[in-house]
Amino acid sequence: MYAQSLNAKDLTPVAAEDATKLAVFQARIDAEEKIEPNDWMPEQYRRTLIRQISQHAHSEVIGMQPEGNWVTRAPTLKRKAQLIAKIQDEAGHGLYLYSAAETLGVSREELYEQLLSGRAKYSSIFNYATLNYADMGAVGWLVDGAAIMNQIPLCRCSYGPYARAMILICKEESFHQRQGYDIMLAMCRGTPEQRAMAQDALNRFWWPSLMMFGPHDSNSTHSELSLRWKIKRFSNDGLRQKFLDATVPQAHYLGLSIPDPDLRLNGATGHWEHGPIDWDEFARVLAGDGPCNRQRMKHRRQSEADGSWVREAAADYAAKHRRAAERAA
Repeated sequence: MYAQSLNAKDLTPVAAEDATKLAVFQARIDAEEKIEPNDWMPEQYRRTLIRQISQHAHSEVIGMQPEGNWVTRAPTLKRKAQLIAKIQDEAGHGLYLYSAAETLGVSREELYEQLLSGRAKYSSIFNYATLNYADMGAVGWLVDGAAIMNQIPLCRCSYGPYARAMILICKEESFHQRQGYDIMLAMCRGTPEQRAMAQDALNRFWWPSLMMFGPHDSNSTHSELSLRWKIKRFSNDGLRQKFLDATVPQAHYLGLSIPDPDLRLNGATGHWEHGPIDWDEFARVLAGDGPCNRQRMKHRRQSEADGSWVREAAADYAAKHRRAAERAA
């Protein structure tokens, strides 16, 4: 999910690294040692982590928007409280991840500027509209379900701060996935109109969810290096297969139809196989031409501007107390 930006080419030249240091570094990776912020690391390793962690953080922040759209319209007090708790979790995840990225020598202000200027990416899935409340179920079940498939292996990422942040994030994301499936189950057991809403939500979010794992391995620019350095533990296609095998039976239990006429169970392998993914759509959305790209970024920029007085007041307050402490000393 958060490796989509890794398919972008980094054209900034990297100086040749010391061969001895590279060998020692790779030996530590192979020995499953964690790399910590003060340890030597190849520049390409650092850049790859910044791209991946920052995209992950940006995705958590932007991902609050499609859900926030339904807080006031959720059908019951219980559902409103669940949705608010989930959005609060996503904000916390962004905080953890920006903090992890800062340990690599980049500031949060730099990362935010990259997002607001459009130079940084976030997960393509958040550029699709949530048209009815059933979409809250589909987002939780499918989107957070795909995220879990990607994030659990990240708990064993070779970079220590990222791996440790992911442990708490995964615990909370598992709640999000269960909450989404609970919504879908309730709607599928409800009226014919509610079941139709659930099917419609699945129809619209199925293919974008499969795209979340990124391009096929043969077209993924940085996957080989990320796997060798154990930033990633599984390939894009391997994670997509895990998601497919877990999710198709869940859809069958709900009584819903997967919108893929080519979907079939391979009797020889025991794996579900899907039809062709529209990678042209994936590229368009990732490039900024999705259904809600402009809306998401307009809202994010407006929120940044609206909150400037809070940040300025907090900075002035901190400076005031710092000066008082200095005088007292």
